Amino acid sequence: MENQTARPLGAGLTVLGAAARLLPHLPNFSPVGSISLFAGARMRGWQAYVLPLVLMAITDPLVGGYSAATPLIYASFLINVFIGSRLRGTESPWKIGAGVMAGSLQFFLLTNFAWLVGSSMYPHTLAGVAQCYLAAIPFYGRTLASDLLYSGALFGLHAWLSRAVLRSERVAVAQTA
Repeated sequence: MENQTARPLGAGLTVLGAAARLLPHLPNFSPVGSISLFAGARMRGWQAYVLPLVLMAITDPLVGGYSAATPLIYASFLINVFIGSRLRGTESPWKIGAGVMAGSLQFFLLTNFAWLVGSSMYPHTLAGVAQCYLAAIPFYGRTLASDLLYSGALFGLHAWLSRAVLRSERVAVAQTA
């Protein structure tokens, strides 16, 4: 019987992803979205939501600190945990890839809206909204690329290690006809 609460492999890979956040990287090219998605998919219950937030709270002061947008950024990562929770019973690269794309897109939409509302850089008009999102597209490209890279690494390592080392965390994939 699969242990539904203890997830040392999932937790360990999540912490490893957080350590990767401390490495030098381009703006918006970090593992946080992937960590959140992965935690939702491979950890259970409250741990899936708390661990990414705790890791963010610990690493944020080391990589630039907090801002007025921090609550919305954290909310976006909680949405990623929820999206990841929809991936608990799969190892399908297509489904995981779709989850990654959904997570990256919601992060882009939510955090740039927060930037627009909290800044005077763009006028608060429809033209300002368009200008803000248009200017953010290069950042979205880096977010999506990093989410695909880090999610591939996290989900791939989990699939391999759950077969070779810690079989109790292997994903019980539902059989479809």
